[in-house]
Amino acid sequence: MQLQVTKRDGTREPFNANRINKSIERACVGLEDPIGKVVQIATETRLMLYDGITTEELDQATINAALQNVQEDIEYDRIAMRLLLKTIYKKVLGDYGEDPVRLQKMHRDGFPAYIQKYVSEGLLDERMLTAFDLEQLADALTLERDELFLYAGLSTLLDRYALRNSDQRPVETPQYFFMRVAMGLSYNEDDPTQRAIRFYEKMSRLEYLAGGSTNIGAGTIRPALSNCFLLEIQDDINHIAKSVADVIKISKATGGIGASVTKLRASGSPLSSNNTTSSGPTPFAKIIDTAIRAIQRGGKKKGALSFYMENWHIDFPEYLNWKHNAGDDYLRMRTADTAAFLSDEFMKRVMNNQDWYMFDPKETADLAELYGEAFSRRYEEYIQMAERGELRVFAKVPAEEQFRQILVMLETTSHPWLVWKDPINLRALNNNTGTIHMSNLCTEICLPQDKDNVAVCNLASINLARHINGETIDWPALEETVRLAVRQLDNLIDINVLPIPEAVKSDRENRAIGLGVMGFAEVVELLHFGYDDPRAYDLADQVFEFISYMAIDESANLAQERGSYAHFAGSGWSKGLVPLDTVDRLEQERGSKVSTTKGSAFSAGLNWDGLRQKVRQGMRNATTMAVAPNANIGLVAGTTPGIDPRFAQVFSRNKISGKYLDINHNLVNDLKALGLWENLNAEIIRRQGDISDINEIPEELRQRYKPAFTTTPQAFIEVA
Repeated sequence: MQLQVTKRDGTREPFNANRINKSIERACVGLEDPIGKVVQIATETRLMLYDGITTEELDQATINAALQNVQEDIEYDRIAMRLLLKTIYKKVLGDYGEDPVRLQKMHRDGFPAYIQKYVSEGLLDERMLTAFDLEQLADALTLERDELFLYAGLSTLLDRYALRNSDQRPVETPQYFFMRVAMGLSYNEDDPTQRAIRFYEKMSRLEYLAGGSTNIGAGTIRPALSNCFLLEIQDDINHIAKSVADVIKISKATGGIGASVTKLRASGSPLSSNNTTSSGPTPFAKIIDTAIRAIQRGGKKKGALSFYMENWHIDFPEYLNWKHNAGDDYLRMRTADTAAFLSDEFMKRVMNNQDWYMFDPKETADLAELYGEAFSRRYEEYIQMAERGELRVFAKVPAEEQFRQILVMLETTSHPWLVWKDPINLRALNNNTGTIHMSNLCTEICLPQDKDNVAVCNLASINLARHINGETIDWPALEETVRLAVRQLDNLIDINVLPIPEAVKSDRENRAIGLGVMGFAEVVELLHFGYDDPRAYDLADQVFEFISYMAIDESANLAQERGSYAHFAGSGWSKGLVPLDTVDRLEQERGSKVSTTKGSAFSAGLNWDGLRQKVRQGMRNATTMAVAPNANIGLVAGTTPGIDPRFAQVFSRNKISGKYLDINHNLVNDLKALGLWENLNAEIIRRQGDISDINEIPEELRQRYKPAFTTTPQAFIEVA
């Protein structure tokens, strides 16, 4: 029986095997054994056909057939990516007859029309039409850079970040996407067109990428571009209710949230307003937990929030159970994460086998504002008051016992995360406006917040793996990337539209940016050593000192051009301090004799003393760096997330677009070069990528390609 294919307009036509084969052939151009690959994919595609199959289902069938064979040869990943590209070209540009010359012309000529169409339809900002020379931007588009994607990266871009129409279909190609983001961050430049081209060149080469919220919102009529929000919930019913509303608004605007509940009075604490007692933090947290589950961030993914509590709160033992799988669901957080905000005082008591006292914040509210020696002194005063019977309620346990409870819960539920109050505050150059009470959703942001300020940070991340030149880092290229990314992030703040006034205030006054890094583990592989090799630790020192220096220097340049951030006066920056200078203060507070060196062994060529003098004159941004997790933009960039070691060399990735194997291409290429991949791939996949006991593989490769689970924990600490 002749199979029928249902076209996009609803009409039907006979299935044309030759047309499918030619499409697969074009996706195999330039690869090894293209004929064999075409036959393999075409044969497996036929197995998935049925009468009436739609053209979209047919396209997906060929993509799935390619993905099923990645375990045999990673070139099938490129085939799947190209097949997916073909579908998006057809959806966005129309039928180009699979003629590459015609595609180039349609892609270039279609860009101005794309901007005009979606400005008129109310999806894109009018400035996208009025501030730029669209013909010049269209000429700058480089379609060939679509070849830089892996399948997971392209599908992530289309699923999470691409602009969609009312039918929820992507309406932009990858290069349109990069140009949209670049344009959406260039409105206020003297020459927006040329600046957008420079931003585009970097992002389209995957040398750095904007954070997720920026990718979603840039250029649109609602440019909610910030990634991170940090709010402190006050011990007041009106503020609690407002915080629930704020969480909903921030989630809708795509932000991830950190929320401190330390100041909420304890369960059983008296309420003077009605002469009853408080139910404690848990029920209020549950309302927020339910709220973020109800809200889709930017319409793309569910809300995300992490609660923070200091462990001197008398309800902290209950807090430890918030993520427990069992128990009363009304007392458990099913969506929100939890983090413990721990002090040096607590850790000293753990080490010295002392007791740990817990209090009702209603009676000890100032502890939340103190850190370092000041916290320890006041904490001891409250202990004495408790022992004299001057406090309504307190509890005490051996400090080691509570720490053990924290670690057991962390082991069993992955929560609470451990976050360190004293080093965060003692080393901060930007806390002249108040105490830092928490970090953010992903624990990379350290900004002060209070009732009138919801702290905000804006992210982008450098792809280190795109800055390798032979056997070393391409330092001049990395410098250019850092400087452009810092400028792009600073531009973002003036374009940003935020959902609540407390966030607008903090964003504009602090201008906090977080330039991060991804691909560190891949760079280690490309330089031919392992993540737990001392050379990796040295590389981390070199890379981060360099990026820190250049980011600070560029922020100081922007301050000269545009002015310093509002709270610069009185900050550590204004005193000529840079981050590495703050280690001394931390060690002094801890009673250590360790002294800061003024720069590392790498510092040749980096004039830190000159930079100290420069920042004393002004800084544009309260913060400059933050290593975010980069789970999704790392996929888009086709590299490893953040500074983490590779999760596994082979694992099953489950995405919106389907489930398939994720294989480390660097490992495969090294094994292919030795003629080992074809014989060992089945065994490697059976072992989930753990090659440590496969003797046929040279020891040097087994050391280089360890997964996270067999990498020594000391390496995680050394790199961090």
